[in-house]
Amino acid sequence: MWKFLKDDVDVVFEQDPAARNYLEVILTYSGLHAIWLHRLAHFFFTKKLFFIARVISQISRFLTGIEIHPGAVIGRRFFIDHGMGVVIGETCEIGNNVTLYQGVTLGGTGKEKGKRHPTLEDNVLVATGAKILGSIVVGVNSKVGAGSVVLKDVPANSTVVGIPGKVVIQDGVKVKRDLNHQNMPDPVMDKCDAMEAKIASLQREIELLKKAKQEEGNTE
Repeated sequence: MWKFLKDDVDVVFEQDPAARNYLEVILTYSGLHAIWLHRLAHFFFTKKLFFIARVISQISRFLTGIEIHPGAVIGRRFFIDHGMGVVIGETCEIGNNVTLYQGVTLGGTGKEKGKRHPTLEDNVLVATGAKILGSIVVGVNSKVGAGSVVLKDVPANSTVVGIPGKVVIQDGVKVKRDLNHQNMPDPVMDKCDAMEAKIASLQREIELLKKAKQEEGNTE
């Protein structure tokens, strides 16, 4: 346990150049406080003392602005930087050396039972405001760009950006995307296409009505 706690502190110095000394980090870093309180809550959760676990997690949420369900499994050297608004769901599994920034959500997509939250493998970085939703896996050494919404598995050694999230770099090589919507669904673009088709249909109807009215006027 002490080794875990020391690792949690040491990773702050590795990841945050603003960290100056141990006293400052231990007393003022809310991300560190949230992780330590989660480790305590998770201990009670594994002993089936669910009420105590939830009370601790809610106290942590109130004090830090970071919500971690006590059922989430978190590995060593986990770092939350500027953690306000981070949400980690019950069935999340987070590996070692993972970094999250503020506003990240590791959430579900509905009311399904069982494993319904993401798995982040070792050395994953998730940037500000990204949302990773559902029982998907973000592979080892991968990065998720700021503001991205990830709904599908991410291969190892990949960089994902966009809404919905798309792999743009894999194994250090830029990925050439096939812009076929069947292979890369984009609900925003699909909605725009549907609206354009509807507008075109209405325009045709208006033209037909104008033409019919003109013909009616000529006959009179």
